[in-house]
Amino acid sequence: MHDYRSHLNARQPASPLHGSTRPLASGLLHCCGSHFSPFWAESSTGSMQIRVLLFGVLKSLVGQSSEILDLPEGARVDDLLAHYKDRFPQFEAILPTLAVSVNQEYSGADRTLAVGDEVGLLPPVSGGAPEAASARGAIAIVKEPIETLVVLDRLKRPQDGAAVVFEGIVRDHTRGRRTLYLDYEAYEPMAIKQMHALGEQARDRFAVSDVSIVHRLGRLQIGETSVLIVVASEHRAAAFEACRWVIDTLKKTVPIWKKEYFEDGAVWADGEPFPEETRQPGGTMGRNPASK
Repeated sequence: MHDYRSHLNARQPASPLHGSTRPLASGLLHCCGSHFSPFWAESSTGSMQIRVLLFGVLKSLVGQSSEILDLPEGARVDDLLAHYKDRFPQFEAILPTLAVSVNQEYSGADRTLAVGDEVGLLPPVSGGAPEAASARGAIAIVKEPIETLVVLDRLKRPQDGAAVVFEGIVRDHTRGRRTLYLDYEAYEPMAIKQMHALGEQARDRFAVSDVSIVHRLGRLQIGETSVLIVVASEHRAAAFEACRWVIDTLKKTVPIWKKEYFEDGAVWADGEPFPEETRQPGGTMGRNPASK
């Protein structure tokens, strides 16, 4: 497999909560996996800086992929959501479908934020980080074509009686419109964490030998593989069940989005709804934290 590493790009913030635009220092953020370097500068007394990441349709709505907000000390996730609701009228319609992450973990709306926190606002997903191995199974996000046979050969072993392969393929149409190509983006460090968790859960839940999950980002042409799931197991029934469960769960929980390009324009694909316990923090702005 090809290794892939990515650095999130810090962007110039616009219209922070207190009304001033605060420029970012050079080299603000270096992110690889779950390790962060501080991006915040000196804040005035009683305030703190929070980095907000925006994906999919939210990136288009706000006009940038990230920004720094000055929030009052003690502000919570629901205060941040209320800020975007006031700032962008269209945000209210999207709010019921959102999930929220804090430092790459799903979060409840009642979580108190701290200086330097990274908050992801996540629309329903539509499914660098280096390749990682659970055992022989690859858990990876790549920007090159996915090599299905390489992943499959790596996963198989003599005691396995079955290996089930699922490939998600870019098709040439969507709801009667001719598709030209797709473009995938992800909240990469969090996506890798969620993919690892899916592999572990599948092995425990279905008693399969191992699982590979590989997702491609960037521009994909018609007929190319966007996502690959391979499950090896002693028995075929468990392999089939685990493979179906992994792809169905991935499409709902892993923060990856796709934009579809047509002859007459482009749209962010409608994602499958987040599970209720994940969606609740963003959707209801209630007090109950997500269970994950």
